[in-house]
Amino acid sequence: MASKSHPPLMKKHSQTDLVSRLKTRKILGVGGEDDDGEVHRSKISQMLGNEIKFAVREPVGLRLWILFSAVVFTVMALMALVFPNQLYEVVFDQEQTATSVSIRLYGGAILSLSLIMWNGLYTAEKVIIQWTLLSEACYFAIQFLVTSVTLVELGSLPNAAILLLLSRVFFLTVTLSYYYNLGRRPKKI
Repeated sequence: MASKSHPPLMKKHSQTDLVSRLKTRKILGVGGEDDDGEVHRSKISQMLGNEIKFAVREPVGLRLWILFSAVVFTVMALMALVFPNQLYEVVFDQEQTATSVSIRLYGGAILSLSLIMWNGLYTAEKVIIQWTLLSEACYFAIQFLVTSVTLVELGSLPNAAILLLLSRVFFLTVTLSYYYNLGRRPKKI
């Protein structure tokens, strides 16, 4: 058999043809705006999505609040671990009659919460930040209730305890407002 010579292949120039490119992009569903107003350059970016969409919108001052909380929790924990009797006397304005083990245990628990705060400071995940704020809010609410009941049982209301109660209400309010506003989308005007 004699080999037949094939004619040279003609290269189609559809890539340079603007109308052809636009038709192809329209069929693939890329290049136009989607429901969110985003323009995708490829089908891959359209399928994977835009990571900016998943970024957490943090309220102003959130990281500063978490840093402040972490420092305060660490300092209070160290004070309860090292100077338990003095901490009790400052808050309740009385000599401690019970053992200092309970206050040291309190210091250990606060130190654990401070580690959660330090972890929440360096994370970018919304769920971890929310759980950090929620654990802080639970602590402030429980401490407010326990301190209030203890003051009622003692029958005294020292200025330091009043200041502690007011600060816990303030801290609880700020923490819950950050928890509520974390990740909320701004209202469209």
